[in-house]
Amino acid sequence: MSTDKNIPTQVLNLIRQEGLEIGAHLPAQWLADQLKLSRTPINDALAFLHNKGILQRERNRGYFIAKAVDAADPAVRKKLGLTKTDATSQAYFTMADDLLKGELPETVSEVLLRNRYELTAAQLQAVLHRIAQEGWAQKKPGYGWEFSAMLTTPDSLLQSYRLRMALEPAALLEPGYRLDPKVIEQCRAAEQHLLGGGIETDTPDQLHERGVRFHESLIEASGNPFFIDTIRRVNRVRRLISYRSMQDRKRYKEHCQQHLHLLDLLEASRNQEAADIMREHLSRTLKNHQKIRKILKP
Repeated sequence: MSTDKNIPTQVLNLIRQEGLEIGAHLPAQWLADQLKLSRTPINDALAFLHNKGILQRERNRGYFIAKAVDAADPAVRKKLGLTKTDATSQAYFTMADDLLKGELPETVSEVLLRNRYELTAAQLQAVLHRIAQEGWAQKKPGYGWEFSAMLTTPDSLLQSYRLRMALEPAALLEPGYRLDPKVIEQCRAAEQHLLGGGIETDTPDQLHERGVRFHESLIEASGNPFFIDTIRRVNRVRRLISYRSMQDRKRYKEHCQQHLHLLDLLEASRNQEAADIMREHLSRTLKNHQKIRKILKP
């Protein structure tokens, strides 16, 4: 069975986002509706995760979660065989880069995209479903696809950071804030992986997901659903423009060290200090406004 490796990852991310626990049922139609895919690739992904021991299949009942995993953890992705770049993933990144460089028109046909990126109809649909889910393109009524101009400008990334500067430090100060020790351990391991060589070897997807998972983990510990929902929406929207900035990986060592410091503070219940560090951590991007514009400039 040939499976688009991006779809099992999407399923795992959805399980985490919805807070589903071991034993929860995963109806194929519900997954298809949530991920805006047809049943066929969903069924392939479910079978793939079943073969990897993540899901359990019960006759006449479907698939159930058998094991909790973090799809952003590089070690987990390697074990599951989700680290290889397939044709759809390669086309996705090339398309994103072409769009950010201004080499794609605002409105395109599927024929143009198939020919330009040498994809089959099924591969193109997988790419288009992914970018539609992430919010930087949408299907036009009747014909073609339209890219969102908002997400291709340098100011979009900066605006997302200004929102995060207002939201994330405040979330750390919520009454009853508690970051589970197991989550702290997982986050530390992810940062140590990068410092141990992952900065140079991880894919843009892995780098992005590591950062997203770290910040969402800290916000989820607030227990405030409004904070949690907002940060997830911001992270989905900023994925496209954040990829381009990943071409400069020199800043990741400092980011990892700051993340580890934040974990130490939160583990010691020094939340006010952690909130101040978080604000400083996010504000560094804003202080480098001109640098970011240069990175994202077509």
